Amino acid sequence: MPHSAPIRLRILGSVECWDGDERVQLGGPVSERVLVTLLLEPQRVLPVHRLVEAVWDVDAPATAAHQVRKAVAELRQRIPGGRDLIVTDGPGYRAAVESEQLDLLQFTEALRRAREHAAAGQSADAAALLREAVALWRGPVLSGNGGAVVEAASAALEERRCTAVEQLFDLRLEAGEASELVAEIREAIGGSPLRETLRGQLMLALYRSGRQAEALAEYGTIRTVLDEELGIEPGDALRDLHQAILCNDPALAVPAMAPTAPPVVADSRSTLPYDLHDFTGREEELNKLIGFVEDSTGSGPLIVAIDGMGGSGKTSLAVRAAHRLADRYPDAQLHLDLRGYTPGEEPLSPAAAAEALLRMLGVPGERIPDDPEGRIALWRSTMTRHRMILLLDNVVDEGQVKPLLASPTGTVVLVTSRALLVDLDAAHSVSLGTMAPPDSIALIVSVVGERRAQAETDAVAELADLSGHLPLALRIAAARLRKRPRWTVRYLVDRLRDDTHRLAELSAGERSVEVTLRLSYEGLDAGYRKAFRLLGQYPGADLDVYTAAALLDTGVRDSEEVLEYLLDMHLVQQHEPGRYAFHDLVRSFAHVLSRARSSGGTGEFSDEAAGAVRRLLEFSLAASDAACDLLFPGRVRMARPESSFRPELAPLAGAEVARDWFEREQDGLLAAITLAFRRGFDREVALLAANVVFHLDLRGRLDEFLELCRTAVAAARRLDEPVLLRLSLSNLSVACWKRGRFEDGIAAAVEAHRLAVDLGDRRGQAKDTGVLGLLLATTGRFDEALPRLEQSIALKRELGAERAEAESLSNISGVHMERGDFDEAVRAATRSVELARELGAVEKELVGLSDLAQIQLAMGDVEAAATTLAQARERAPGVLPPAEQALQLILSADVESRHGRRERALQWAEEALATKGLEDAPVRETTVWNTAGRVFHRNGDHQRALSLHRQAHGSAARLGHRVEEAYALDGMAAALTALDDAESAAEQGAAAEAAFLAMGIPGRFRR
Repeated sequence: MPHSAPIRLRILGSVECWDGDERVQLGGPVSERVLVTLLLEPQRVLPVHRLVEAVWDVDAPATAAHQVRKAVAELRQRIPGGRDLIVTDGPGYRAAVESEQLDLLQFTEALRRAREHAAAGQSADAAALLREAVALWRGPVLSGNGGAVVEAASAALEERRCTAVEQLFDLRLEAGEASELVAEIREAIGGSPLRETLRGQLMLALYRSGRQAEALAEYGTIRTVLDEELGIEPGDALRDLHQAILCNDPALAVPAMAPTAPPVVADSRSTLPYDLHDFTGREEELNKLIGFVEDSTGSGPLIVAIDGMGGSGKTSLAVRAAHRLADRYPDAQLHLDLRGYTPGEEPLSPAAAAEALLRMLGVPGERIPDDPEGRIALWRSTMTRHRMILLLDNVVDEGQVKPLLASPTGTVVLVTSRALLVDLDAAHSVSLGTMAPPDSIALIVSVVGERRAQAETDAVAELADLSGHLPLALRIAAARLRKRPRWTVRYLVDRLRDDTHRLAELSAGERSVEVTLRLSYEGLDAGYRKAFRLLGQYPGADLDVYTAAALLDTGVRDSEEVLEYLLDMHLVQQHEPGRYAFHDLVRSFAHVLSRARSSGGTGEFSDEAAGAVRRLLEFSLAASDAACDLLFPGRVRMARPESSFRPELAPLAGAEVARDWFEREQDGLLAAITLAFRRGFDREVALLAANVVFHLDLRGRLDEFLELCRTAVAAARRLDEPVLLRLSLSNLSVACWKRGRFEDGIAAAVEAHRLAVDLGDRRGQAKDTGVLGLLLATTGRFDEALPRLEQSIALKRELGAERAEAESLSNISGVHMERGDFDEAVRAATRSVELARELGAVEKELVGLSDLAQIQLAMGDVEAAATTLAQARERAPGVLPPAEQALQLILSADVESRHGRRERALQWAEEALATKGLEDAPVRETTVWNTAGRVFHRNGDHQRALSLHRQAHGSAARLGHRVEEAYALDGMAAALTALDDAESAAEQGAAAEAAFLAMGIPGRFRR
């Protein structure tokens, strides 16, 4: 599926990649340097050796070219649409980016356009473009950690930025600015103390501000600096300026401005609030708003309604737009707060608003009618005769606004409201969400200062996140830092991490996030207030109407109506159709409301909240049961407790729909389990975890798999429920095997089996015996593993547990293969595939096919292995977990290598090694490394083979994976022999032979 929104890349500072509002993690330093080097020369082909030079300067390792290619492969996987972004072109790679995707291209384009406007005498437009260009700059490329090649490019870009800053100051000085420039020029000098142009601009700004002595002192400062640093005198231009200031040269006066046209009305009035000097971000929304005005036609009032949650910056945006448009509406620029959400005050009636507006225009009190209808009529007739900007702020609903509108008129009406004003006819709409992360950071920096922010860049970014990227919260947090200069940013971040006190921290003077949210909440009727509290218990990022229905204990249609109403009121958000989300601070507010009144709003959660969480867990269990039944056919459910209500579930038409459901809901399910454990719903934790682990395993999220199993075990122990404890321990033993924690896994499997025997649970005994056999086999204890696997298979066959039997057959086939019993190995793997196919368990079938191919390769039957793997690749691409995909790829590479098809073999080997998620599955990872080592050895790259086998040996030894440890030693010996290091080869070979003999792996049957 093509990616809908273009990826945005930023390299003017630390490298960043944004997919919408999501930041993409790019990997390690090698990946970052490769990407930045390509982006510094967009659309240009850079050969691999050039990228190697950029990454390592002159100390490149022998594997540098491979590491660059691996970094490109990883970047292509991590970045959505990465293959179209980084394209292979001839001998190298090219960054195929458009100007709107890359800040460097935007910077260059803004400078070019600024030059054109300046040449045409359009100084204001040129200054705006220079501001735009300079605002893109966040610091040196890669924050100064890019190596010689990147640093050279960064230095050239820094010079262009400094020149742009100087040109911008020149234009602003020409426009008559002076005192307001002094602080900004001083800040620029702090970063470039030797630039004489900046010093001259500061001297001129000081002089024009009536500060002649300071201007002359500044000349003395730069003269001293240049002498001490470089041993030179100031240049001619600076000396001439100094002399002119000494003489009070009239030529230094502010340039005369061109005469302006007289206003249409002599007594123009403005009641607009001041425009924030540090207004940050919202460029897209501001341009959209002004675009509505510029493109307007017709004779009616032009209405632009700005809606957004409390604290989103609606008034600030409207005020900025009004100031920008003021010269086009010369009769008046009026601002009126209609008090829709003002503490302790009732909203203004239309008649009261009309009287206030008439008085703003200077209409005498005696001319204003006493009756409401008369006041409104006089206002409407006055409106038709003026060309004005009317900013109606803090509107509660359309009824406050409609009576104040008249036609024909040349007035533009800006309306701000926390509610979406859908019944305001002919109105354009601008909806405000939260700020983009870069704009949030810029807002904090503008308040606390560049130097303080630069000292704690990570903490500033975290502060923006904890403030929810909400302008009000950002300003409050930044203001607290400004008022407390001894506080570090990190100190405030640590205070904000406590969710129960976060809203209390986001309060300063008369400004408070909690008060702002409470005003919106109290504007709802009782039913919607209760719904808001219940929905606020959902712990995930977003939810659908089915989950909402469970929380609300209502039907799906009713839940959708509630959500849509709260969406119109900006108390929930919607980032994609059918999904609804709480802003983090709004959810915190909902939790404050849901704590029991008897505890003063800070104690235990109310019965109302507890009931919502219980219904959520019961719904999640029922919904995940339905999805697991489709995705994992043949699994056996445990008995479920009776539900307290009848949840309405989303229809799932088949396995693909069920997979999509899990993909959407997985993180929400994990969050629900965490919430349940915290609030003591231990039975629900264990039961729900047993479903969720299936999909975590399928997606290769093995760390979360392991952690979830541990949580389930802890819940079952706390509950003192042996049945659930056995189930949770059994799942934990599987997770431990996948994560390479074999001793922990053996301990869990032994305890689970003991419980199964005590409970008379034969299915449990069958599973736990099989998992114990698998763990023992991995550690090379084949004599102990084989009888346990055989016992497990027999018991599962007797019980008719075909899915479980297929798993154990797959496991025992590997034991037979290592011991050289190929007939039994093929028989077991083939039967495993057949059972999985009969059940429709596609992922089990594909794992079985990989096992079968491994056996065929060990037998030397390359043609059979090729057929098996081709069948697996065609069967269902994209179904396997990442580690199993990597295994399938590397086995395919092994086949191609044995057939002498070198190019395809190496391509698949590289793809296998670069598979994202393989690093989370160390058992499979060591197998992939060892197999890849044999592929590279067979193709003559013995150094690469040696490196891979050494990686595999280190990992296997650390894990206790004795089988792959032995194969790694064997591979190292072969590679060292080819590299003419006979002594080391003999040493490694002897160690491998001893390991193989200890495990009973015969020499003639080894891989």
